[in-house]
Amino acid sequence: MAKGWTFQSLIDEQMAVTAHCQTAPCHHRQVLDLVKLRDRFGPDAPAMEWDFKSKLKCSRCGGNKVGLIYTPDTSPTGYGKAKGG
Repeated sequence: MAKGWTFQSLIDEQMAVTAHCQTAPCHHRQVLDLVKLRDRFGPDAPAMEWDFKSKLKCSRCGGNKVGLIYTPDTSPTGYGKAKGG
């Protein structure tokens, strides 16, 4: 996408977004609930790291040095089926 992801586009593309605390020694990780974020900020709200990273805090230590990891769905679709059938 030219302008970047929105919360709805991440959901549609079955992406996972994991927040990770960069505060030593915490390093807590948590997969974000994209549906809740979409419902809170709207489906067209920008969801690139620079758009909302500053709003995040670690749920374990309260630190605000949080990074995001975007992971595509790599599960096989139609595994074991021949093409076209």
